[in-house]
Amino acid sequence: MRRPSNSRTIILQTLNRARFMKYDFDMIVIGGGAAGLTSSGVSAGFGAKTMMIEKDRLGGDCTWHGCVPSKILLNEAKKQWISRGKADFAKISEKLHHIREEVYRDADHPDIFINMGIEVVSGDARFVSPHEIEVKSNDGRVVTYSSRYFIIAAGSRAMLPPIPGLAGTPHLTNHTLFEQTSLPKSMMIIGGGPIGTEMAQAFNRLGTKITVIDMAPQILSKDEPSLAAELQQILTEEGVRFEMNARVKSVQGDGQEVSLTVERDGAEHVFHAERLLVAAGRTPNVEHLGLKAAGVSYTKSGISVNARCRTNVSHIYAAGDITGKFQFTHMAEHTAKVAATNALLKIPMKVDVFHIPWSTFTDPELAHVGATKAELDEKGTSYTVYRFPFSKIDRAITDGQTKGWIMVYARKFDGRIYGADILGAHAGDLIGQFALAMRNGITLRQFADTIFPYPSYALGARRAADQWYIKNQSQGLVRWIKRMFRYRGALPDVSDPDRIV
Repeated sequence: MRRPSNSRTIILQTLNRARFMKYDFDMIVIGGGAAGLTSSGVSAGFGAKTMMIEKDRLGGDCTWHGCVPSKILLNEAKKQWISRGKADFAKISEKLHHIREEVYRDADHPDIFINMGIEVVSGDARFVSPHEIEVKSNDGRVVTYSSRYFIIAAGSRAMLPPIPGLAGTPHLTNHTLFEQTSLPKSMMIIGGGPIGTEMAQAFNRLGTKITVIDMAPQILSKDEPSLAAELQQILTEEGVRFEMNARVKSVQGDGQEVSLTVERDGAEHVFHAERLLVAAGRTPNVEHLGLKAAGVSYTKSGISVNARCRTNVSHIYAAGDITGKFQFTHMAEHTAKVAATNALLKIPMKVDVFHIPWSTFTDPELAHVGATKAELDEKGTSYTVYRFPFSKIDRAITDGQTKGWIMVYARKFDGRIYGADILGAHAGDLIGQFALAMRNGITLRQFADTIFPYPSYALGARRAADQWYIKNQSQGLVRWIKRMFRYRGALPDVSDPDRIV
């Protein structure tokens, strides 16, 4: 026998359906870069009626101005460096554009997302109210759309520091660098971060005379200082000139030559080059989004979000570079998943801020995950450094890639991993093993007991974990085992705390 309907419940359900159906979409995503593409795909996968808006081509900074073209250039530069041949930059540029287009067609083309049921719109979007946006297309047409939820994934752009004369001087950023068709004879780079360091090595290997200028004492200030210093020395030996602890006071020049006036150690120095690349960081694209009309809190550093990627407005989320927090493509994808899951499923998923890996893809690569030594020291955390050199990794020896170290920071008692730094071949791939181990609570003991293929670079990560056993080896215990089983060998020498086996 059917139970009688509760008329009040039916009325409320009808009103709720009507309230949600008044919106054009369940989810509108602003931005078609890594965060926007992931947000849209996840939203559509959850069954939400989804729109994605992008003013340029889908793919964002990574496909067109960052990860993809920079790695192509680094790869081509390495080939030229090994062969010692003269670079044909016009052909390299042509290849770069071809591969970039191929990546776009295979992963970012609008048809891929239209086939998912996503409505893809080209134009500039801005909020006109908390639930409405206006989209201005290239032909000047303006259309208003409403949505129950929004994810803002409008990305970031190259930051131009307030250097006198810079705005009026021709310069390159990552948005224009990869459109060059001729190789400059010389180039100055402002910024010794990942972009500046990668491009310094790439263009130096192709034949450009490079000078890197930065206010920091050494390159890659967020990485382990000893490994960053080793990488800087490697690049110096290749021919890159570094002017560190230097502040750029002014810039001037035309299309033929650029001059930089730099202050270092209380004295002024002037440097000249054919081209200038500004690689001084990123700034989020918070302007022109109408955030005030939506009531969304933001600063020039980005949109403010909580651990679930939600803004101060309950139905509006933000992901990727626009938040100013984690300016990596992999973190854009991660935060996009967190944002879409929280918005649409109401599952309390949080951003994982403890196991964030990154890598600078120089040769050798420099990668990191988890806590740094400085952070552990500041917190007073007790830890031991477990090191293993690439010179003892057989695969690195066979490949002639013996420069670098694997360094793991872990608790001595049980091998709990706090963080890791790697300088060496394939460091960007190897660091993922430690990220996975940390995320899932795998200790160095468990890591060391795992079987890895030989010969491989991955085995180097396991041999670094082996050092936990080595450092915890007790001479007293071995002496007891000798007596118990009447063994006749010599006792191992464990007196050297830095020994590596």
